[in-house]
Amino acid sequence: MGKTLVITEKPSVAGDIAGALGGFSKGKDFFESEKWIISSAVGHLLEICPPPGVEPVRGKWSLANLPVIPKTFSLKPQPKTESRLKLLIKLIRRPDVSSVINACDAGREGELIFRYILQYAKSKLPIRRLWLQSMTPEAIRKGFESLRTDEEMLPLAAAAACRSEADWLIGINGTRAMTAFNSREGGFLKTTVGRVQTPTLTMIVEREEEIQSFVPKAYYELHGTFGCQAGQYAGTWFDPNFTKKPEDKDGRAQRIWNKEEAEAIFQKCLGKTGTVTEESKKKTELSPLLFDLTSLQREANSRFGFPARRTLQVAQALYERHKVLTYPRTDSRALPEDYLKEVHSIMHSLQESDFSELSKQILESKWIRPNKRIFNNAKVSDHFAIIPTGKIKKLDADEWRIYELVTRRFLAVFFPAAEYLITNRTTCVEEHYFKSEGRVMLFAGWTAVYGRQASGNAENPDMPPVLANEKVSTDELELKACETKPLLALQKQPS
Repeated sequence: MGKTLVITEKPSVAGDIAGALGGFSKGKDFFESEKWIISSAVGHLLEICPPPGVEPVRGKWSLANLPVIPKTFSLKPQPKTESRLKLLIKLIRRPDVSSVINACDAGREGELIFRYILQYAKSKLPIRRLWLQSMTPEAIRKGFESLRTDEEMLPLAAAAACRSEADWLIGINGTRAMTAFNSREGGFLKTTVGRVQTPTLTMIVEREEEIQSFVPKAYYELHGTFGCQAGQYAGTWFDPNFTKKPEDKDGRAQRIWNKEEAEAIFQKCLGKTGTVTEESKKKTELSPLLFDLTSLQREANSRFGFPARRTLQVAQALYERHKVLTYPRTDSRALPEDYLKEVHSIMHSLQESDFSELSKQILESKWIRPNKRIFNNAKVSDHFAIIPTGKIKKLDADEWRIYELVTRRFLAVFFPAAEYLITNRTTCVEEHYFKSEGRVMLFAGWTAVYGRQASGNAENPDMPPVLANEKVSTDELELKACETKPLLALQKQPS
């Protein structure tokens, strides 16, 4: 009986599988035992290329040559990874290899990477599929005990090929059509088109046009400081009868468009007493979900001003070089359902770190238990959420910032929900209304991971309580002159 070749998507996964199965010696870019050979791609090794005779000469792209729809889709190696492709083809064609297992990532792209390699190698070897959503040794061994058949994976393979070929057709025909159109008066103005690229750029261009054509408008806001027996609180004037109209993008209840009107309200309310009405309701707030790459990039941009590329660069180093984070290029925010044991192990390891008290509290409180919000196979795609591995390393400043973000989020997700009293207060002064909003923390829950403390009582340090029928004083008023601003692409529109 011959050996089975196992092809993974990344070298690190090949190493994990070899470690889980055991008994391997390491060659150059592959592992080998009496039964198995394990090697890996490094992402996509092949790409679709135009068939012979279809590729036009530079400067001669014409609408007359479109559309390009080949009868078959040819493949060519990616130049930077051609040596890895040659290695895999050599292993596939070894006389002692009798079958092959697709151990690429569990998803459409992993299926495509593997299928293209075998297609290019013209392999007729029997195929089986290793489907892993967790990389624990137990999960890997269990996966090899329940390999999927080639027939089971054919629909996913067809979907992967369809996506790849459709993207290629859109790109090659759209790019050539737009290039020919834009070059019709001479020159060669290459204009690329893509299924994802083009609509994304369209949104950016439309938003930029809105910003460039924006004309600012002046308005005023009236901010007050009110005094009661328990202290002072802030409030903002608002129109209780305001109704936002679809065509009025700049309308807000707190905006006063006429300077004379704003000054009249200021004079009428200054130094006068007011009455208070308010509503409070209890709110329970769960911790944020674990990070995927996009949410990590947003958080790092908000907290540290990191561009998305910098966050990925640092997270990749924490994964590859330091091995303190799991794989960062993921769109999942959950963990596999068999990962509870691994989470316990990570928590124990974190007791030797700066997060010892928090991890100890989680373990002693037995908060790690089955929870579909955290452990859910249905919400795990090719990879699971980004979490710490439990390894402790010395990191530089940027690496520590990203590592701490991920680790605190990982810890927080196991803490109980936080509990608040949300208070909406309206202060009426001389028939004019000022809005105040405050939050009373009753139980810190997961927010304790971020250094917040529960008040333990009904006192609100940001907005002191007002007694029933208590009159409040208007201690200060400030009239602010403002201008409307264009809504930038990544900003949320104010309510």
